[in-house]
Amino acid sequence: MAVLSRDLLLALRRRSEVVNPLLFFVIVVTLFPLAISPSQAVLQTLAPGIIWVAALLSTLLSLERMFRSDFEDGSLEQLLLSPCPPTILVLAKVLAHWLVSGLPLLLIAPLLGVFLALPTEAMPTLLITLALGTPVLSMVGAIGVALTVGLRRGGALLSLLVLPLYLPVLIFAANAVAAAADGLIVTGQLYFLGGLLLLSCSLAPLAAAAALKISIH
Repeated sequence: MAVLSRDLLLALRRRSEVVNPLLFFVIVVTLFPLAISPSQAVLQTLAPGIIWVAALLSTLLSLERMFRSDFEDGSLEQLLLSPCPPTILVLAKVLAHWLVSGLPLLLIAPLLGVFLALPTEAMPTLLITLALGTPVLSMVGAIGVALTVGLRRGGALLSLLVLPLYLPVLIFAANAVAAAADGLIVTGQLYFLGGLLLLSCSLAPLAAAAALKISIH
């Protein structure tokens, strides 16, 4: 709880780091109609993919700060040496990252869905997929950040490590929203996303904690 409250307080003090990914998400989504077509039929078809690709890239943009500042000022090493298990500390930092970067995307997504002419019946599915999928993005991203935190220019390597692991979330989440827009059943896709969330919550903190120890030593 102390690590979680500390990270949230730091995020409030560095508001640009919170606002930039959100602005990136909004700008990417709003540029698509200008680049493709303002036709409602075209936007309705592409809306699930557009929103989810933008959410994925926005999350990727905010990942590197998860451990970077703590590594640079030496507090990350002190956290790992504390009596608290490293997996719990990693889980707290991932939760703080999701509250700062993932939750705002979840709140603003319905407005962007209306902008892209997404049917009303698909809105609940959009919110559910974001609620299930964005924590997975943060969890999996934490592993990549932990592996590259000791590198000076680890951003490009982070993208190469994380993006292939993001593809299942992107495919099933976008497919669920598109199916809901067509009036089809989406329970299979949602169960898959829920399974990914449980799997990432169980294994990602362990892998990220081990990766942090390797990067520091």
